[in-house]
Amino acid sequence: MNGEFRVRELVLGIEGLALLRHALHGEGKFLTERVAEIREFASGRGGALPDEGAAVREVGPRDGYAAWSAGYDSLPSAFIEVEEPVVHALLDRGPVGTALDAACGTGRQTAALTARGHRTVGVDQSPEMLAHARRNAPDAEYREGRLEELPLDDDSVDLAVCSLALTHLPDLSPPIGELARVVRPGGRVVVSDMHPFVVLLQGQCLFADGPGRLAFVRNHVHLPGRYVDAFAAAGLTVRACHEPVFNGRLAPGGYEEYVADAARAAWDGVPLVIVWEAACP
Repeated sequence: MNGEFRVRELVLGIEGLALLRHALHGEGKFLTERVAEIREFASGRGGALPDEGAAVREVGPRDGYAAWSAGYDSLPSAFIEVEEPVVHALLDRGPVGTALDAACGTGRQTAALTARGHRTVGVDQSPEMLAHARRNAPDAEYREGRLEELPLDDDSVDLAVCSLALTHLPDLSPPIGELARVVRPGGRVVVSDMHPFVVLLQGQCLFADGPGRLAFVRNHVHLPGRYVDAFAAAGLTVRACHEPVFNGRLAPGGYEEYVADAARAAWDGVPLVIVWEAACP
């Protein structure tokens, strides 16, 4: 693991993406501003950036989410804001029973499941995240474990939920196979993830690792066909696929706020999240 890139290059990429997407139909003033800002940042004369444009370091998922855990719930996220209404609508459709929140993080979906009457088990590999989850959803049971080897028996839950986590794994088959393994016949699997369009364009999962400092956890590109193949290999039947789009929210504490006009134009209409519902025969 030796990934590294610089904030200045991220800003130039966003400016370039905005220019590319709007070159044919954008207003002249907007296009002129993009070209001017590209010149300024490329020459080093642009405005202040987090860490003065220093390198953004890569951390593994376990260490990254341990560092991120303290502030994870305090900052708004466009990904969560567009994902939750879709996922919660799917949760509302099914019967109440025993549920798994796999890669539960700080327990936001665990809380949603327990609020709907499910007896819920939250699983995460990060003890720091689990500590926050226990406070946020104290009525659930929690276990430390990995998506590729869930600490649950076969056919032990009626519903398995996994939110915004599979993108950190290079292969979808093992975790989806595990979700299918623990779900009883007739049960459901609900998976949300970073949309591959966003991963292809932006790449990594950035977070503020202290004031003015950025770090990232690596995302992997999983095209929709790979999800379909993984569901089929696990014996699951896809019922629905949803792709909620960017809602205009820029991540606070990051780099996009410094080029807000370009960032909103770059992501306009782009799906941020992909949400799947699958059934176990």
